[in-house]
Amino acid sequence: MHSLKSINAYFIKYKWRLLMGALFVVLSTIFSIYQGVIVRDATNEIVDLIANHKTVDSTKFILFGLTLLGLALTSGFFLFLMRQTIIVMSRHIEFDQKNELYTHYQTLDAAFYKNNSTGDLMNRISEDVGKVRMYTGPAIMYLINTFSTVVIVLVFMLKINWQLTLLVFAPLPFLSFVIYKVSDLINKRSTVVQQELSKLTSHAQETFSAIRVIKAYAREKHYINELETLNTDFKKHNLRLALVEAFFQPVMVLMIGVSVIATVWYGGHLVINKTIEPGNITEFILYVYKLTWPFASLGWVTSLIQRASASQTRINEF
Repeated sequence: MHSLKSINAYFIKYKWRLLMGALFVVLSTIFSIYQGVIVRDATNEIVDLIANHKTVDSTKFILFGLTLLGLALTSGFFLFLMRQTIIVMSRHIEFDQKNELYTHYQTLDAAFYKNNSTGDLMNRISEDVGKVRMYTGPAIMYLINTFSTVVIVLVFMLKINWQLTLLVFAPLPFLSFVIYKVSDLINKRSTVVQQELSKLTSHAQETFSAIRVIKAYAREKHYINELETLNTDFKKHNLRLALVEAFFQPVMVLMIGVSVIATVWYGGHLVINKTIEPGNITEFILYVYKLTWPFASLGWVTSLIQRASASQTRINEF
């Protein structure tokens, strides 16, 4: 993360967009999570109807449905505003960074251009800046979303039963440990991928620039073979990176599954002992699934940050 400290100046420049985006994330999360309370009340109502053989009051369940719809629409509206602030902010940062890098290129002497290929220069101002934008936009957005979701869900869960809450959150430290271990490997492999991409871009650019000379000396096959070798290396390193990234999703699905099983098992025990209501089980399961995407996105966000770090390091070199 050290190389990404230079991005903080852009966050300060667009601080109001970032702060408003964070506020919209929190509001969207609150309205989304509150759906669990409505589901709990509806479940308790159904259990009460079955237990006491009461007549179904359709008006009450229509009200439950309309409330859920209203909460979903409100949450979606703030989600839209969140993307309109944070993602737009990342586009402004990308615009500024490309302009500054291009302006800096104009100040460098002839010796610099002699030692660095045009393809590599183009790759850093396009591919690398694009990777950094994924950090300033989607990565930041989902990090805020994950943090706010975990905090708000934790508050709602603790109000019901702290033992069941601890049981549901128990798999998460293992998930954090896996992310910590794998993120460093992603960073190293991302750096190699970017270096291979620069070689590939440089070769293609130089080939097209000298196409008349190449044809004059009938060297087409030689350059085609060289590009194929570079392309094979690039594919190999990308596949090695994809192998590490693919490890995240199965682990997170497993952790969510364990949390759901724990909720049903221990929650059922608490319902039998009349410690919690039956509706609290459905409420907890909904909260677990509300945590699914934030924690599922952690692997992807970690990958984005590591790639952005590798790209920003290459930008900082110039």
